[in-house]
Amino acid sequence: MSLDPQTPPAAAPVASPCISVCRIDPATGCCEGCLRTIDEIANWTRYDDGEKRAVLAQLARRRAAA
Repeated sequence: MSLDPQTPPAAAPVASPCISVCRIDPATGCCEGCLRTIDEIANWTRYDDGEKRAVLAQLARRRAAA
């Protein structure tokens, strides 16, 4: 079976940003390890890849503001 060179490869799934430091900072409402909110953590497995990428972009903004 040959692959069509015109067909792009399937995108890799979006990995969780969890680093196993799971504590919610009461001042920010964000996890001290990954900077996600409790809602973002709880819904991660329900999000599609676009939603996950949007969360990752928000995490980058949170890191930059910290």
